[in-house]
Amino acid sequence: MTADDSFGRLDDDDYPAYTMGRAAEMLGTTQGFLRAIGEARLISPLRSAGGRRRYSRYQLRIAARARELVDQGTPIEAACRIIILEDQLEEAQRINAEYCRAAESPRETG
Repeated sequence: MTADDSFGRLDDDDYPAYTMGRAAEMLGTTQGFLRAIGEARLISPLRSAGGRRRYSRYQLRIAARARELVDQGTPIEAACRIIILEDQLEEAQRINAEYCRAAESPRETG
């Protein structure tokens, strides 16, 4: 991958563009916090060729939500579980909406 290819991927929400230090700085938190939510399996950062953690914008949004809950007094493990459950609920609602749309559409007869 060339530098031009990498630059073009910065618009990709899943591209691991941020180092742990930069991610912590952007979130206004510590690297330890990012390690803790990784250990709780809320996010799994990719690793660079040198073994350093790299975070995507999508992962930073999840980490920001965890930080919000922790700042409100929620223990970190509970915050991670809440976010996982919120994500599962959102996915179930999306699937349900798809089933409802499919049930409402006219069926082809063969």
